[in-house]
Amino acid sequence: MTIGAVLAALVPDFPDVTISKIRFLEAEGLIAPERTSSGYRTFSTEDLDRLRYILTAQRDRFWPLKVIAESLDKLDRGLEPAPGDMSSSRPQVPALATDPDLPGASALRRRGALRMTDAELREASGLDKPTFEALSTFGLVRPDSSGHYGEPSLAVARAASALAAYGIEPRHLRAFRTAADREIGLVQQVLSPIRGRTKGAGGKVAHDPTSQILAECIALHTALVKAGIAAE
Repeated sequence: MTIGAVLAALVPDFPDVTISKIRFLEAEGLIAPERTSSGYRTFSTEDLDRLRYILTAQRDRFWPLKVIAESLDKLDRGLEPAPGDMSSSRPQVPALATDPDLPGASALRRRGALRMTDAELREASGLDKPTFEALSTFGLVRPDSSGHYGEPSLAVARAASALAAYGIEPRHLRAFRTAADREIGLVQQVLSPIRGRTKGAGGKVAHDPTSQILAECIALHTALVKAGIAAE
């Protein structure tokens, strides 16, 4: 859009706006329209929305340009405008949605009834016998007291099978086992005094926070990995 078209779009809601005002806001660094090869300003839809935000902040909230500039910087960095009933508030950090890839506490509480032999586990995960034996050697899959394998072992075996396609061998996965054992140890250390404080009648634990603590640990681990990858 030309500056004249922008002015025509704004005037119905902001009768006092002028071309000089738009140029002033540009000079103050609040908007940055592109320029044609001949030097004429061209405004995008985003520029128009930005101008509406600025003019609304001045008219309805009486914000000075410095406050508006700070708020625009927040919006540019991904913060969200305040809700409609909080029009005097600055942009705020958005509430993060729950990562859909993470298991919830309820999922961690479930005890699957699946019990597989090693042959059934290999067949279900697509692992050959040497790879399965290597996973067992490094403690990545472990049978229960009856010698069978449950759902967690199947999940580990399938993940290892998928990673093998990228050249990642069981020996490379030992770090995951070590990290998991450390996390488990931390959870057990935290749980011991909590369970002692939350025992109800008959010595039973009134509320077992194990699954919730595990879910938070998994969320922390995932967030750290994602942050590390994003920083590269």
